[in-house]
Amino acid sequence: MAALRSLSPAGGSPWGQPANTTPCHRDARLRALWVDLAAANRSQVKIHGILSNMHRQASRIVLSFDFPFYGHLLRQVTIATGGFIFMGDVIHRMLTATQYVAPLMANFNPSYSRNSTVQYMDNGTAFVVQWDKVYLQGKEDMGSFTFQAALHSTGRIVFGYKEIPVPVLQISATQHPVKAGLSDAFMVLNPSPDVPESRRRTIYEYHRVELDTSKITNMSAVEFAPLPTCLQHQSCEMCVSSELTFNCSWCHVLQRYQGWQDSHFLCESASLNGGNMSCLRL
Repeated sequence: MAALRSLSPAGGSPWGQPANTTPCHRDARLRALWVDLAAANRSQVKIHGILSNMHRQASRIVLSFDFPFYGHLLRQVTIATGGFIFMGDVIHRMLTATQYVAPLMANFNPSYSRNSTVQYMDNGTAFVVQWDKVYLQGKEDMGSFTFQAALHSTGRIVFGYKEIPVPVLQISATQHPVKAGLSDAFMVLNPSPDVPESRRRTIYEYHRVELDTSKITNMSAVEFAPLPTCLQHQSCEMCVSSELTFNCSWCHVLQRYQGWQDSHFLCESASLNGGNMSCLRL
């Protein structure tokens, strides 16, 4: 048994880098990381009837709490049958590309077996999604997989793996991406050159955390502990004096931190003592 805990990052990442994980052989720690939905309050656990009987489907779920993802507070997420949670606002055809929390993204088909379910629990401080006894489409002979992702109100994310019948590296990515980790992006609306009245969405991925899938085995877990981000700064003074590893800058026009997610403004910050801070509209 091994639990992998993410450590502090080297550079500007809001998450511990999974490359710097350390094995832990404490059974008690593993039991604490895995959420036993069978023993949880039945009123809080729901089996998603549609996702449990479909292939390549996704469903939007409203959380009972604000979940901080890359510093942004989210109240809605989208559960996908393919072993991941989509964190974006706009549903599109490329959900597997970015903006995800993926304990094990692969071509799972819950409709293959009556014993396969996609279930979730929200207890007010944690939202847990479990893909239970799910099979890979066209590779059912590999066996069933059981794993989960837990989103905690503190921003902590835990991936738990109970049954992984084959090495993840053996799973084909021909029909569906195979990966594990986190990703976020921002969306920009640009005028369409062909139809002036319409807008074209462009998605820019600005950060990704990739897990070493060779470490995903039976009874293993990965824990992500979020680090402070520039978004927590509420004033210019706090922003430019920040000791975070990120490049924090403050925009007087927006009256908030300005970062890579902001597509309409570019803020340039000199030192506070220099008294020179400007916000330039693009």
